[in-house]
Amino acid sequence: MTDYPYPMLDRPGMVWTKQTDKQADLKVHEWIETLGDEEPDWKEIDVTIFGVPLSKSSISTSAASENPDAMRKVWKSFGTYNLDEAIDLARLKAVDLGDVKQHVTDIAYTHQQISEAMTAMRKYHPHTIPVAMGGDHSITAMLVKGWKEAHPEETVGVLQFDTHFDLRDLSELGPANGTPIRNLIESGTIEGKHVHNIGLHGFFNAKELKDYADEVGLHYTTMKQARKKGMAAVVTSALAQLSGQVDTIYLTVDMDVLDISHNPAAPAATPGGMYTEELFEAVQLAGEHPKVKAMDIVCLDPRKDVGEMAVKSAVHVMLSFLTGYCKR
Repeated sequence: MTDYPYPMLDRPGMVWTKQTDKQADLKVHEWIETLGDEEPDWKEIDVTIFGVPLSKSSISTSAASENPDAMRKVWKSFGTYNLDEAIDLARLKAVDLGDVKQHVTDIAYTHQQISEAMTAMRKYHPHTIPVAMGGDHSITAMLVKGWKEAHPEETVGVLQFDTHFDLRDLSELGPANGTPIRNLIESGTIEGKHVHNIGLHGFFNAKELKDYADEVGLHYTTMKQARKKGMAAVVTSALAQLSGQVDTIYLTVDMDVLDISHNPAAPAATPGGMYTEELFEAVQLAGEHPKVKAMDIVCLDPRKDVGEMAVKSAVHVMLSFLTGYCKR
């Protein structure tokens, strides 16, 4: 490492000054630390949070690149104590590593930086759990590829909460936000049968995408099916099936999985989606599973938000996931 803390990362754009000596019952902005000039003792760190402020690769107009700092800004609105679970996240040591460096016009270069950042994280602190704040959904393919580069011997599966399959044709769109899962499958990084997508609904996926999903053996549960079976049962079943087949489960949360009334800020917000309480439960269950080793939160445009509704939901998703991680 020659630059902060590796060459492909910049310091966070939004940095909070820690103004307390308390060790418990902190505000989230007091709990998550920012790295200083000296290299930390990585073995003391449990959670590594970083931003991936890329949205130039989004099919629909999006300012999702502004989401990492928007999430950082509202950390002050949350405490580390989860009343529902009687868990204080402050028992974990979490650091904000900053943002993956972006190129003004070269998306391919930025994608390479994203992959290399994940690979570096696995080299320097493989015991920590990486949490990425996106950015559009194209970043997921790059992060999983970076993981696979670091762990070529592993079989990787994906648990996806999404309104969309994200299986659109790479020959038409390239590595955009509508293609990450197909990108991973067609590059040989993962197998279709090792993907579970929960949250698809309504009139927002072409039949050809369903046909492709069926062809590659991808597992999916629509919102209607999930509500009939119960969200907890569906997520638990998906995790059980994946854990019997893969070494690592990567969790990706596309915030457009939420109903438009719960999240007006997703570039592709739709009616008929999940409610926040359903998503919080789902990601906590994922966090509890020992094979879930990394996660991202993508596709949230703060410029379209109403009263910080969606950005606060995204932070709640992150904290709910880490609550699950605490329960392992």
